[in-house]
Amino acid sequence: MTAKQSEMSLKACLILLLVALMALPVSASAQQGADARREAFQSMPGTQPDFWRDAAQGVSGRTQSNSPGADTLIMVEGERWREIRNHWISPGGAIALGGSLGAITLFYLLVGQVKLEHPRTGRKIERWTRWDRVIHWYVASLFIILGITGLSILYAKWFLMPILPTSVWGAFMNAAKNIHNYLGPLFALGVLAMIIKWLKHNFFTMTDLKWFAKGGGIIGKAHPSAGYLNGGEKVWYWIIVTVGLTVVVSGLVLDFPNFGQTRETMQLFLIIHAVASLILMAAAFGHIYIGTLGTEGAFEGMKTGYVDESWAKQHHDLWYDAVKEKSKN
Repeated sequence: MTAKQSEMSLKACLILLLVALMALPVSASAQQGADARREAFQSMPGTQPDFWRDAAQGVSGRTQSNSPGADTLIMVEGERWREIRNHWISPGGAIALGGSLGAITLFYLLVGQVKLEHPRTGRKIERWTRWDRVIHWYVASLFIILGITGLSILYAKWFLMPILPTSVWGAFMNAAKNIHNYLGPLFALGVLAMIIKWLKHNFFTMTDLKWFAKGGGIIGKAHPSAGYLNGGEKVWYWIIVTVGLTVVVSGLVLDFPNFGQTRETMQLFLIIHAVASLILMAAAFGHIYIGTLGTEGAFEGMKTGYVDESWAKQHHDLWYDAVKEKSKN
């Protein structure tokens, strides 16, 4: 072997030695990784590929945890609830509320306020007693507060959280949650009082069918006859009875979680409460519009308890006739 061949062989050996030395950390790291995985499998028996597939699907099983009730590594039901809330209820509620406000605005622009057909007489008729007005404004005030706090809980994170300091955002949401939770039972009492107080006036009759046939006065020139309450007011009452009581009952289940409700029960009633509340608010926009801007003289009745004779004859002629007949006796 020549000197040149010997030199090349020495260089090849040095290169191979260098490559081997560079590979040692990688091998050591790989060996440490293998040891770590082996240690994890030994300390967490059953953590095989099948285990992780079951975990991703939310299959129930005992985990190595000191926490009580740690039976499921991934709460699939909770993730499903979050998707329903964020991907269906939140956008659906925004569409319902926005659609209601849009329809009311369009109606006002096309039709305008329903004016009195005849001048006011100055003679007043009692329409709502003091007790009626106390119940109405009690429920209405709590409804507005609960609506604002509830919508804040559902939507505020999208437009307030990015612009508020973290401490201010946290304080605001904590206040909204507490106000909503503590006023809920008080609202429930008012709704029950309202339902009981006005039940006798809200059974449908043939007069209401004729009122609906004329669209409450929108179709045709003559205003349809109505008794103490017209068909539209009775519909609103039964919305309160059905949807309103759903809001109340589901809210009480959430307000008092110390009666053995499971996590799944709370998640279900959160969905029910949110959907029913959004429906009630969307319908309430129409009720508020008709009772204020939409109908001349309507707000006066609930504010003072009295309405002008012209208003009574135009909107509730059968009730007006009954009142006048009673006053003669």
